[in-house]
Amino acid sequence: MAAKLIIFTVCVASAFAQYSAPAYKPAYSSPAYAAPAYAAPKAYAPEPAYAPAPYNFEYSVNDPHTYDVKSQSEYSDGNGYVKGSYSLLEADGSTRTVEYTADDYNGFNAVVKNEGGYKAPAYAAPAYAAPAYSAPAYKPAYSAPAYSAPAYKPAYAAPAYSAPAYSAPAYKPAYKPAY
Repeated sequence: MAAKLIIFTVCVASAFAQYSAPAYKPAYSSPAYAAPAYAAPKAYAPEPAYAPAPYNFEYSVNDPHTYDVKSQSEYSDGNGYVKGSYSLLEADGSTRTVEYTADDYNGFNAVVKNEGGYKAPAYAAPAYAAPAYSAPAYKPAYSAPAYSAPAYKPAYAAPAYSAPAYSAPAYKPAYKPAY
């Protein structure tokens, strides 16, 4: 087995020895090719300045079929100051109201208020009492009853019991033709 491995290794080594590595010259090392020259990026045109555009909007939804109740109003002076509020009816019946302001100096600030709704019931730990029964007293095991075997059966056989008799069910469905 070792001889086969040595012969195989010699064959592989001689196969690789026949071929030399390819001569590779990178494109940028040759004097005939120079590195590409890139132009400096052009400056973008400045963004046009628009006149301030103040706005004001308001909407309200009150759908009794889907219980979708919400509203929003917002005001902006066009120079970056925004003031608004929105409210919605939560699933627990409370109304969430959010009043917010936003500007370039203070950022976004919101005040959230929840009004109404259902109060969760107070939790009281259940009181457990000790059981009112006493533990059963230990009864020693009793000996099995002695059976008198019939003459044709051996003495160690237990008596045979008959199967219980069940009455037939009282309900019988009436036959109805399918046509």
